Amino acid sequence: MDTDTTDTPDTSGVLDEALQRLHASGPERLGRLTNHAPMVAEALVAHGQQAAVHRWLDRYEDLLEDFPAPVAPVTDADWAAALGDPRRAADWIAYFTRALSEDGWRSLLATWWPRLLPGMCGGSTHPVIRTGHAVRALLDHGETEPRLAELAHALGYWAARHHPLPGITWLPGATDADDALDAVPAIRVREGGFPTRLALVGGLPAWSGDVTGPDAARRGLTELVRAATHRYATHGHGDATMLVHAATAPNAVLRSLRALPRTLWVPSLHAAWKASAAVTAMYAPAEPVPAVPPRRISAGEVVERALAHGDEHVIKLTDTALDVGDEQALAAALRAVELSAPAR
Repeated sequence: MDTDTTDTPDTSGVLDEALQRLHASGPERLGRLTNHAPMVAEALVAHGQQAAVHRWLDRYEDLLEDFPAPVAPVTDADWAAALGDPRRAADWIAYFTRALSEDGWRSLLATWWPRLLPGMCGGSTHPVIRTGHAVRALLDHGETEPRLAELAHALGYWAARHHPLPGITWLPGATDADDALDAVPAIRVREGGFPTRLALVGGLPAWSGDVTGPDAARRGLTELVRAATHRYATHGHGDATMLVHAATAPNAVLRSLRALPRTLWVPSLHAAWKASAAVTAMYAPAEPVPAVPPRRISAGEVVERALAHGDEHVIKLTDTALDVGDEQALAAALRAVELSAPAR
C-alpha cells in the first residue's frame, strides 16, 4: 500500500470526482448523524492516499441519504431567522452556493466566520470540521468548482446546525492546554446524545482568555490541538468516537487561519477552546489509563493501520495526529484503532 503522507496538490482529479459523487447526498442521515464522507475523502487525498478514496466511498455510500428538500430561500435580509434550523440545510447550502458565485471564497469565509464561530458546537462540531477540510482542500490543492461547492455545503451545514454553547461560568484556569484539559470538570451523565449533554456544561476552566494577539492565538491553537490529541491516548476510552472531536474541531479552526484575516484569529482560539473543553467535559472517563511510552512508528504505518480499520473517526484523528507529527500523537491514532469498532 502506498503510504505517502506528503501534502501534495491533487493532480489526479480524485478529490473532485469524490466531491461530485457526494454532493447529491445530504450532510446528515437519520436526522442527526453526520455524513463524514467528504471529510474522509479530503483527508485521504491530503496524505497521498488517492487510490483508497473510491474504495472507501463504495463501502460507506449505503449510509448516505438523498439531498434534503428545500424549505424557503435564505436571503441577506432574513438569514438570522434561519440560523440554527436544521430543516433549512438545503436552503443554506443554496445560499452559500449563490454567494460563492458572486464573491471570492476567502471574502465570503471572512464575512461568515465570525457569525458561525459561536455555534461551532452544533452538529457535534462536525460542521466546523467539514469546513476545515474544505478550506484545506482549496488552499493546498487549488480552486475548482467541486471544491468551492464543498465549501458551500460545509458552511451551509454549519449555519443549519449552528448552536451556541450555553452560558459558561469560567473557573480557575491553567497556564497551558494540557493542564486546562485536565482541569475540565467531567459531566457524569451517561445518557442522552450530544445536545442533551451539551446543555449540562456549566463551568469550564479559563484558558487563553488573556491572548490578544493573532500570533499568540495561532500558537495557542497549535498547543490545544497537540494537547487534545495526546490526551486521547490516555482518555479516549471515555468515548472512542466523541472524544476525537476534542482534537479535530480545534484543528479545523487552526487549518482555517491561513484563509482568515488575522483579526479573526483570537476569537477563533477562544471558540475552539470552548468547544474542545465542552467535548472533554461531556465524555471524559472516570479515570485515565496509564500513559504508555509511545513506540517508534512511522507516519506511513499509522496511515496504513487507520485505512485497514476504515472507521471515519479513526481516519480523521489520524489526519490530525499527522498534523501534530510527534510520536505521542501517532500513539493516540493507534489508540483510536484499538478502541473503535472497525468499519463494516
